[in-house]
Amino acid sequence: MLILYGCPRKPPKPLPRPYKIEIPLHFPTILNIPADNPMTVEGVELGRHLFYEGRMSGRNDAEMSCFSCHQQEKAFKSDTNNPFYDKASRRMIGLTGEKTPNTMMPLINLVFQHDGYMWSGRIHSSNPNFGNPKYDVPAQEPFHQKNLESFVWMMIAAPHEIDGDIEKTVKMIASISKYPPMFDKAFGTPEVTIDRISKAIAQFVRTLISADSKFDKFRQGKAELTADEIAGWMLFESERADCFHCHGSFTNPLFSTYGFSNNGLDADHSDSNDRFSVTQKSQDIGKYKIPTLRNIALTAPYMHDGRFTTLDEVVEFYSTGLKWSPTVDPNMKQVNHGGVQLNDREKRQLIRFLETLTDSTFISNPQFSNPNK
Repeated sequence: MLILYGCPRKPPKPLPRPYKIEIPLHFPTILNIPADNPMTVEGVELGRHLFYEGRMSGRNDAEMSCFSCHQQEKAFKSDTNNPFYDKASRRMIGLTGEKTPNTMMPLINLVFQHDGYMWSGRIHSSNPNFGNPKYDVPAQEPFHQKNLESFVWMMIAAPHEIDGDIEKTVKMIASISKYPPMFDKAFGTPEVTIDRISKAIAQFVRTLISADSKFDKFRQGKAELTADEIAGWMLFESERADCFHCHGSFTNPLFSTYGFSNNGLDADHSDSNDRFSVTQKSQDIGKYKIPTLRNIALTAPYMHDGRFTTLDEVVEFYSTGLKWSPTVDPNMKQVNHGGVQLNDREKRQLIRFLETLTDSTFISNPQFSNPNK
């Protein structure tokens, strides 16, 4: 017994450290974090490495990562200069050359969203579906379609994205020397699974919070807006430009209700990825998720189909290009007149205000950057 008590004991393995999300002033306090994936410092760091991992396809000859399309300098979206952007279809394309169903949405403040992800809101806690037989993904856990974790297996398997094999992806990540120790620190053992890969990347994406634009600083008394920026803000919050119903800054610092709206883009609707594709309710035909306007100057092309490439085009559309249809949002009060009919000065002022929503801290934050550089 003396010998046994005298033996040095192996120190216990350190537990993952909780990661606390700092909620910006006036932001919602209810976060979209599933109970089975609590945020940890080690999980977030592992997720950051995996987000930028080019071998996610499971092959050495086909490099593509989350970052390939979600680039930090573009507020975790991508512009028309990206090599994976097809100008003819106005879509991103995967490793197969197949185009995406819609343009991507930026990865901004997703932890505060609860009404579903994607333009259609298909990824939601109420979605009962699992897997995808088209992509040879079995209808079982962890291949659900409920939250941010879902996007990882979808990204790997989809031919319009990485077009990989999930089993090969897991083996590839496990074979890279830095990852098993990181999985050990984040999850308690070095085992690499698709569930853990998904959870780690989702943890990192939930940290991508943007709340430090010029307009935020102005609201905090730390910056001044120009006369044109102030005038644009007043237009934005008024019936004259009529932006505030969906994006109002007074009541919603996220600059979106994150609901679904038919904003008068088309008179006829044939897209199979609108809100109707999820609900099968006729009143949802032509409706899409209302995106955030934070970093809007960086996130072209705009709309679910990428039809506009400049803010000037977007403002012109709302001014003169609205089209009526049976499900057009009732907040589009000037649809019968083609739009709100802003004059040139008002258009310029509105754009100057929208430019104040650019968050230079967000797009340069080293905590969000490529750890391999």
